[in-house]
Amino acid sequence: MRLQKVLSRAGIASRRAAEELIAEGRVSIDGKVVTEMGRRVDPATVTIHVDGTRVVVRDDLEYLALNKPVGMHSTMSDDMGRPCIGDLITSRSERLFHVGRLDAETEGLLLLTNDGDLAHRLMHPSYEVSKTYLAEVPAPIAKDVSKTLKAGVELEDGPASVDSFRVLESYGSKAMVEVVLHEGRKHIVRRLLDHIGHPVERLVRTSIGEVKLGDQRPGSMRRLNHPEIGSLYRAVGL
Repeated sequence: MRLQKVLSRAGIASRRAAEELIAEGRVSIDGKVVTEMGRRVDPATVTIHVDGTRVVVRDDLEYLALNKPVGMHSTMSDDMGRPCIGDLITSRSERLFHVGRLDAETEGLLLLTNDGDLAHRLMHPSYEVSKTYLAEVPAPIAKDVSKTLKAGVELEDGPASVDSFRVLESYGSKAMVEVVLHEGRKHIVRRLLDHIGHPVERLVRTSIGEVKLGDQRPGSMRRLNHPEIGSLYRAVGL
């Protein structure tokens, strides 16, 4: 298939605009810039970047954002009949899997895909993909909490720290805080905040890298757009 057609089918640009991208040297195939028109490629075997961002050109790959509601388990099936992610995708033909987990009482952004390479890297701690959470905790919150969490605290399974911490709002005996970290250990946000005396009463994951939950309804799914998918590839060096 001609390169400009591949880019057009991927939703990057019209064929005419894709030709302009190629002529301007903004498209690369397997790491090499391509400027000639009419170049034929196999979307199933090549890696294409536009302006340094990887383009998904395979029709069989899916990238979804789920707003996981409270009470839903991060599994594809549940022997006890409890609500789980698998309940939402029974009608889909692709074999999707979730990227990481959220415990049943945590809500918010969870990614689903059949792109195994990307999913593996997103879950691997060495790539340090940041995740943002909003947590409702007891107030008041001491001014040195941010410094303490960024410096790191000692948990039962080793030291842990956050990338950033800030108080967004205080209302009576409650406060809403934002926690950004790249840790992936089980219940890490809850354990960190409990360790400093602010047990979590509600927890929502609002972003993974540059992909944001936004105003998605609980239990709803949406396809990631091309910039979002590209940002995930960049985050893990693909």
